[in-house]
Amino acid sequence: MIPQIEAHELRKAYGGRIALDGVSIQVCAGEVVGLLGPNGAGKTTTLSILSGVISPDSGEVRIGGMAMNGASAHARRKLGLVPQSIALYPTLTARENLLFFGRMQGLGGDAAAKRAEALLDEVGLSDRAEDPVGRFSGGMKRRLNLACGMMHQPCALLLDEPTVGVDPQSRGRIFSIVENARERGDAILYSTHYMEEVERLASRVVLIDRGRVVAEGTSAELIARAGAEPRIELITANPLPLGWAHGVEGVRELGRNGDSGSRVSLALGTIDRAPEILRMAERDGGQVIEFHLHRPNLQDAFLALTGRALRDTP
Repeated sequence: MIPQIEAHELRKAYGGRIALDGVSIQVCAGEVVGLLGPNGAGKTTTLSILSGVISPDSGEVRIGGMAMNGASAHARRKLGLVPQSIALYPTLTARENLLFFGRMQGLGGDAAAKRAEALLDEVGLSDRAEDPVGRFSGGMKRRLNLACGMMHQPCALLLDEPTVGVDPQSRGRIFSIVENARERGDAILYSTHYMEEVERLASRVVLIDRGRVVAEGTSAELIARAGAEPRIELITANPLPLGWAHGVEGVRELGRNGDSGSRVSLALGTIDRAPEILRMAERDGGQVIEFHLHRPNLQDAFLALTGRALRDTP
């Protein structure tokens, strides 16, 4: 696998506040890497440095094997940046926006026209190609925003919250575009607050907090590292006696609430214990009125590894 996005030991401070403290990231061709972190963790600073918008105090960035610095026009042409803020001209049509961004990257003539046509079809806007973007819905603008970042066929993509505020149909279309880009061999760094998107799209996850990479790996590896366990919550017709689940390996009671303790939460060593627990609850507490089974996910790992919710302030 060939690295197309490389950041090594990035450091950046704003006055006395350290924004990045030795962040290293690598994304290879044909790979989607999810970038997660609470607000204020350093994600925006990382993306800004990777795209050449700001310079690090120290460290190195390479895009497509080329060093990114203030004069790195060749490295910039290898990169497609899709910012969280919509970067479109509302008075221009969808096609005119694409052609404009293509010209900014040195693409013109028939090649630009053909590329714009292909992208309009891919993002589902062919029938709105001649409409001013100011008339578009939020989801349509998000799709065109993504297309503009891909106009010059970069080998590396930086996607910053590409699905914020979009409808389910547009979200599904954006997922397909990202998956197609991955299959074509693009390297994609995908920053988002929606962890289910990372679980679906990313082969690896980089978790950043307080300017440092605190964990990196597949979703499964991060979940295992965090020690997250499957849980089950039961409501039974009669309160379950104390110690009713003792003796089942890996199972422990987490707490009770509800009338007379009829709602019980348990941690399961493995999801395979759930059928046995349900049978025991039927035996000792009468009818199981309701139960909820929770498999550990990336959000559980995130909370365990950072100790705070995704949208908390630092």
